[in-house]
Amino acid sequence: MQKEILQKLIDSYSKHGIINHVDGSNLPTREAVASIAEHLLRLLFPGFFENRVIHSSEITSITEEILSFTRLALMEEVRRGLEFGVQHPTFKGSLPEETEKIVDKFLFSLADVRALLVDDVVAAYRGDPAASCVEEVVLAYPCVVAIAIQRSAHILYSLGVPLLPRMLTEWAHSKTGIDLHPGAKIGGGFFIDHGTGVVVGETCVIGRNVKLYQGVTLGAKSFRCGEDGILVKGIQRHPRIEDDVIIYAGATILGGDTVVGARSVIGGNVWLVESVPPDSLVTMEGGRTIIKTRKSNTADDFQI
Repeated sequence: MQKEILQKLIDSYSKHGIINHVDGSNLPTREAVASIAEHLLRLLFPGFFENRVIHSSEITSITEEILSFTRLALMEEVRRGLEFGVQHPTFKGSLPEETEKIVDKFLFSLADVRALLVDDVVAAYRGDPAASCVEEVVLAYPCVVAIAIQRSAHILYSLGVPLLPRMLTEWAHSKTGIDLHPGAKIGGGFFIDHGTGVVVGETCVIGRNVKLYQGVTLGAKSFRCGEDGILVKGIQRHPRIEDDVIIYAGATILGGDTVVGARSVIGGNVWLVESVPPDSLVTMEGGRTIIKTRKSNTADDFQI
């Protein structure tokens, strides 16, 4: 019976070759990507993800050790991604020999990522009355992991590295339930309260000090196909969220031409496929989308 099973599988490999990967380049591995993600968190939040207390006198040596491991691991996985990309007909990025330059650019940017993460953590602490301290936010809030990995992966995405950025954010997705595409551009002070089920698409642009609740989707309306029947890629498909916007649980905002104006509040379970001006309150009433305009700067002062 085993021979029959083997032959049936081999026959399926010939018939359904699109989901085979043989005679090609090595691909990035999920195990290596998970390890890189965990080491990135150690670099971004020193002392928070260790088994013991780190003293200031040893911070340089410990960081150097983590950095050396991370760099070596990234050199291998970025190289694998680039080698795949060279063979892939849609790839227009860097060549394999650019691996070292890409990795060093990425690692050099981590200090800038930390500056953004400070704003993110402070936004979570200030924005959630249940947060008792900053340490609790870093250790216990899933948004911290999701945002930290997305900000890191976004750099690799911007540098044209195939596969690896998405693998990193999907690692974070599996850990947190928060799905942030590495292509999304996200400003500082970003807070996702609770977080489960949040989806942010590839071409989404999010301003500063934006707050999302669980179940929010920032997605695309529909997908246009080219003459070959394949979805058109590389176009603006997801909404733009301006500064100081709050989006409550279960809201769905769709479309590349949809802009949510600054300081707006989007109510729970809203379905929004059109732009709204700054200082708006958007709610669902009787199955209809209602947009109200603020009369003054107070959060609760709106008029239709």
